[in-house]
Amino acid sequence: MMHRLREGAPDAHSRLVLWANVLELIAQHPWTGWGWGELSFAHYSTLYQGPRFTEILDNAHNLPLHLAVELGIPAALIICGGFGWLVLAARPWRETDPARLMAWGLLGVIVLHSLLEYPLWYGPFQLVFGLCLGFLWPSPPSKAAPAPEGRTAFAPSLAAALALIAIVAYAAWDYTRTSQLYLAREDRLPVWRDDTLAKVQDSWLFANQVKFAELALTTVDRANAAEVHALAQRLLHFSPEPRVIVKLIDSATLLGRDKEAIAQATRFRIAFPRDYARWLDHESMDDPSE
Repeated sequence: MMHRLREGAPDAHSRLVLWANVLELIAQHPWTGWGWGELSFAHYSTLYQGPRFTEILDNAHNLPLHLAVELGIPAALIICGGFGWLVLAARPWRETDPARLMAWGLLGVIVLHSLLEYPLWYGPFQLVFGLCLGFLWPSPPSKAAPAPEGRTAFAPSLAAALALIAIVAYAAWDYTRTSQLYLAREDRLPVWRDDTLAKVQDSWLFANQVKFAELALTTVDRANAAEVHALAQRLLHFSPEPRVIVKLIDSATLLGRDKEAIAQATRFRIAFPRDYARWLDHESMDDPSE
C-alpha cells in the first residue's frame, strides 16, 4: 500500500489496464454479458491484444463496467438508469432533515467508491447501504395517521424477523462446518474432525468451496482422470487459479486430450507466469527423462 501511495501501482496492476481488459471482454459479449460471476473465468480464458491485468480478476472495480461485462450493456443501463431515476425522483437536494441528509451522504460515498472498487461485495458496506435505503425509503410523514392495530402491525414484522434469524442461523452453521475443510485436523471442531469432506458434501451455500477443497485433496491418476477433469472444468469458472489449472492440465493429459492441455498451458503461462515457471520446474524434477 505504501509503495502504491508513493509511486503508484505497477503497470500490470493499474486500473487503466484492468478497465481496458474489461472493455475488451464487454466488446466480445455486449448484449448478454459473460454471465453473473464469470468475470474471473472470462479474464483467464481471454488472450488480450495489449497489456494484461496480472491478478485474478473477479470484479471490474467499477460497478457499471462490472454489470456490463457480466450481465450485458442493456442490463447495466437499465440497473444504473433505474437507480438514477429513483434518486432524482427522491430529490435529495431538497432534504432538510439532518439524519436523512447523512444517509444520502453515506449512499453517495459508497456509490462514488463503487466507481473505483467493489464495496458492495463486502458485508459492512452492504449493511450500511441497506440501512440507508431502508431509512430513506419511507417519505417523511405529512399528516398524523391513526396507529394500526397492535397485533395486525406486529405479526408481519415478527414473521420477517424470525425468517431472517433462521436464514442467518443456517448460513452460520453451514459456514462453520464447511470452513473445517480449510483448517488443520487438530484445529477442527470434534464433530467434523474426521471424514470432514464426506460430512459437508451436502452444503448448499458453500458448494463451490467444498468442491474446491475436494479437488485440492485429490491426486490425479488414470482411474479418476475423467472425474477430476470434469471437476476442474467446473471450478475454473469458480476460481481459475494455478492449483485448479494444473489439475485440469494433468487430467486432460491422462485422458489423451493433448490439444486442450496445450491450450490450457498457454493460458496458464500468460495469466500466471511465475506459477507456470514453478510448475515447469516441478514437472522437470518429476520426469526421469529430464
